Amino acid sequence: MAETIRLRVKRQDGPNGTPRWEEFAIPYRKNLNVIAMLQDIQKNPVLANGQKTTPVVFECNCLEEVCGACSMIVNGKPRQACSALVDQLSQPITLEPLSKFPLIRDLQVDRTRMFESLKKVKAWIDIDGTYDLGAGPRMAPRDQEWAYPLSRCMTCGCCAESCPNYNQKSAFIGPAAISQVRLFNAHPTGEMQSHERLDAVMGPGGITDCGNAQNCVRVCPKEIPLTTSIADIGRQTVFRWIDRALRS
Repeated sequence: MAETIRLRVKRQDGPNGTPRWEEFAIPYRKNLNVIAMLQDIQKNPVLANGQKTTPVVFECNCLEEVCGACSMIVNGKPRQACSALVDQLSQPITLEPLSKFPLIRDLQVDRTRMFESLKKVKAWIDIDGTYDLGAGPRMAPRDQEWAYPLSRCMTCGCCAESCPNYNQKSAFIGPAAISQVRLFNAHPTGEMQSHERLDAVMGPGGITDCGNAQNCVRVCPKEIPLTTSIADIGRQTVFRWIDRALRS
């Protein structure tokens, strides 16, 4: 491994700014990750040619691939910067912001749309009050086994970034929200609101906007079976449509 890491960062001073590329030279350290390199730039914002610049703006929090905050495009692939190890990346390492979300500055984007989609599909379980309701219904171990991976979603945006149907011209809620519908519909208590979630994904921007490209499942850092969830919700919405037709 070379003593110096070459890092190219796509920068932009704001939503209406002009994009530009800046190159940095970072001293190599064993087990170095992308976040550590960006933190080095924060301490000493100097380009590879010795010219002074401003610190690169980015987001990070947990540093252990749990929060989803540090999503960015690393060498052309959407992923978590905290788990992107230099020893496993080809150089020069290129960093770009996610393109499917409004840019704030440099590598920081606004993922509010994903959180609004979770609200739309009611990705939570209601409670009857603040008092203790006692033990809830149990979930069969076989259902726990397939449902747990769905709960690992951290709303990082990688699936949305890779999805050709998710963009600023589309109302598509994205694979993550659809997968959460499957998770909460499978929960013994959450099942009580399953019809509300299915009605939401049957509306504009819902499951019919999925083009089945299957890019989402390839880039998910948690290896969540997103396409399986989409297929299952497709089946559930068919039964929901029949149920509504028979009741009308």
